[in-house]
Amino acid sequence: MIKVDEEDPIGEVEPSFPYRDVQIRRGVDIRDLYDLQEEIGRGKFGTVYRCREKSTGLRLAAKMVSTPKREDRRNVEREVDVMRVLQHPRLIQLYDAFDNGKTMCVVLELIEGGELFERVIDDDFILTEKSCTVFMRQICEGMEFIHSKHILHLDMKPENILCLTKTGNRIKIIDFGLARKFDPTKKLQVLFGTPEFVAPEVVNFDQIGFGTDMWSIGVICYVLLSGLSPFMGDTDVETMANVTIAKYDFDDEAFNEISDDAKDFIEKLLVKDIERRMTAAQALRHKWLQGVAAVTQLSTAKLKRYVIKKRWIKAVNTIIALRRMGAKLEPDDAGAA
Repeated sequence: MIKVDEEDPIGEVEPSFPYRDVQIRRGVDIRDLYDLQEEIGRGKFGTVYRCREKSTGLRLAAKMVSTPKREDRRNVEREVDVMRVLQHPRLIQLYDAFDNGKTMCVVLELIEGGELFERVIDDDFILTEKSCTVFMRQICEGMEFIHSKHILHLDMKPENILCLTKTGNRIKIIDFGLARKFDPTKKLQVLFGTPEFVAPEVVNFDQIGFGTDMWSIGVICYVLLSGLSPFMGDTDVETMANVTIAKYDFDDEAFNEISDDAKDFIEKLLVKDIERRMTAAQALRHKWLQGVAAVTQLSTAKLKRYVIKKRWIKAVNTIIALRRMGAKLEPDDAGAA
């Protein structure tokens, strides 16, 4: 039976490589310097492969992004520019970057512990409210640093929180493909993100800010504790309508064993008015993250159903995307989705 270490991580794990000031290498083939290995992930913006640096033997991850349009290239350049300043133990680290014209590649720290939610629904894992505070505190630490560099992540969701190892309790925030530099004196509006986790100001195309990320963290916390999604509807349109109303509750039996401090933490994040939400620094000072949380085991049955549903949606979306690109799928492949 795996029981997460419920003590906050002390000190920091020595990184696999020192922080690097990465510049994009133009006209250089990544295969000259790295051995590309098996695919380990696929998303809307690229495919991730395990890789090994030939000169050092260092194991890393290489995200390959097709850049047929100038805008595609600018997006990757922006991601690299953002990641160059985000050197922190709670954030995935940048190692190298390449541009060969048609494809760009971002070489990243390899994180092998898997997605946080996938880990905690394992049959051998014991999830408690205390362990949730350990994870949420680290998420807020990472976000506090991101915001201190005047950057917004803008795609905070469970898939973008990885465990550093399969047995420890350290996490890392990943995927800065939608991140933006933020000047509070200038109006910034965006219309992207995952409907279930985006804040009301995104749906309404209003001014966004640091609080936009904090709303998403509130949703993540709600789901982690209960296995329920506070605003999820049957369609994206319905979900976004629920977000704009910003009404939710703790009426489900899943919250019967959850402390008032935990609910207060969520309530101070899921506030419709962006100006009234807790900042990352305030969240770290909240009683729930500072106090002694309950160690009672939480049921993960609903969280497991939530994750399984997400897997199916992701698989179907992958099949649709491949078909749009003209890929021919074998009957078994289509059936597996």
